[in-house]
Amino acid sequence: MSELVARTGRHQQRYEDGYRLIAGCIPFKYRNVEEDGSGTSEKIVEVLMINSTGGPGLLFPKVRIVDIYASGGWENDETAEEAAEREAMEEAGVRGDLVHCLGCYPFKSKTLQDEYSPEGLCKAAMYALHVTEELESWPEKSHRERSWLTIPQAIERCRHAWMREALEKGFSNWYADGMIRTLPRKGFSNSSSNQL
Repeated sequence: MSELVARTGRHQQRYEDGYRLIAGCIPFKYRNVEEDGSGTSEKIVEVLMINSTGGPGLLFPKVRIVDIYASGGWENDETAEEAAEREAMEEAGVRGDLVHCLGCYPFKSKTLQDEYSPEGLCKAAMYALHVTEELESWPEKSHRERSWLTIPQAIERCRHAWMREALEKGFSNWYADGMIRTLPRKGFSNSSSNQL
């Protein structure tokens, strides 16, 4: 088995109108919870967050804001969807199916200022990733811890306002609308009527 390695460097990063383009995802899974010992169970959604290497709070897999050689940008040789899946594997050690685009969220970063975006402007394309596999080993395992949280817990612990917005507006609205798959399954044509 080959060792998993994270991409580094910015030589293939994408920029548009002064914004560095970022791709990321909100990984989620379903968990059955027994209600009051009655034998009935309820299916709840949990989202996966990872610790920040630069301070308190939790993050969703995407660019490492504090790392000058950050992976996580949407690179020239991949689609935004491929970049989001790569980030989930590299930073959180999970694989799954991208099922919905949650929107694009602009933000300003003090640490991602460079010649192409001197003001540190970024725009993150965020996706919902239905987790199908949790890896025992992944590229950033030595400095990342995973936390499965309910949506309210995740909102409370989000480090960045734009991530909280992606969770509150993008993911929560999609959840309230029935979590309909809007992205095609790999190898299949798109069908907007696929419910998870």
